[in-house]
Amino acid sequence: MPETALGQVSLILIYGAMAAYLVSFIAFAIDLSGLRDRGPGDRRRRAAGIAMTTTWLGFALHLLGVVTRAIAAARVPWANMYEFSILFTLVAMVIFLALQRGRDMRFLGSFVLGPVLLMLGIAVSVLYVRADGVQPALQTYWLVIHVSIATLAVGVFSIAATLSVLQLVQERAELRRARTAAATPPSTPAPAPQPVGATVTATLARTETQTRAHGLWGRLLDVVPSSVELERLAFRLNAVGFMMWTFTLIAGAIWAEHAWGRPWGWDAKETWSFVIWVIYAAYLHARATRGWEGRRAAYLSITGFVAILGNYFLVNLVFNSLHSYSGIG
Repeated sequence: MPETALGQVSLILIYGAMAAYLVSFIAFAIDLSGLRDRGPGDRRRRAAGIAMTTTWLGFALHLLGVVTRAIAAARVPWANMYEFSILFTLVAMVIFLALQRGRDMRFLGSFVLGPVLLMLGIAVSVLYVRADGVQPALQTYWLVIHVSIATLAVGVFSIAATLSVLQLVQERAELRRARTAAATPPSTPAPAPQPVGATVTATLARTETQTRAHGLWGRLLDVVPSSVELERLAFRLNAVGFMMWTFTLIAGAIWAEHAWGRPWGWDAKETWSFVIWVIYAAYLHARATRGWEGRRAAYLSITGFVAILGNYFLVNLVFNSLHSYSGIG
């Protein structure tokens, strides 16, 4: 059956959001390039300002696309993989924009918008299905409770994983700077005037030393919070996401009892969701009681999100599961 008019409007709005996000991604990349070469300094970051403006525009179109999808389908907009994808990316954008209120986190722009654009591209090109009703198993209020919290959790975990990746990069840069500082001899009194050629040579030598200290990322990481701050923020987000995921498992078990007469059956989705819960539980426990901070905590955080992606794509598209509600086919 052809798509309804409102469903087409929703799709156009999502495409419009993707176009705005693409402009933002490019502008954020230009801003990062300037930061890499010259550092933050006191200059105006015009490209970052343009990126934030178009990001807000894309977010508005994205939100309208989700809302019109819900109206077109006459239900909540998270009953299949396409809808889940456009919704959890919207949650990720909400968190990114909310983080700007506490401090300047615009450096995250390219690292958030890149995956968001990729997921939206997969959603509209591979996962798209027309706005329609749902199968009888999903015609229950548990769809609203269970899947909505799961969507929020995935959005939170995605930003936490992004911060963990940046944490690893920043930690490596900090170690490099520390080694360079330790190898640099202490300052000496100002030397006597030298010929112009010798002065230029000395300046180039200092520049080369600074380049080695900053590495591939240049001075970009000067504007990024320390690895400790990034790890602390990722931990807070993961803690919130873990509580949401725990509720998702409990609500899913109750729904399964109502729908199939058993709360747990080790279905592929149930098993993988439990594995995800164990990974994040181990992450929180190890960090809180075993002192697993820094790099080891970041690796666990990233592992948890990789498991979420496996749960999302492999279980829904490859495995034979009672939870395979992708809508594709």
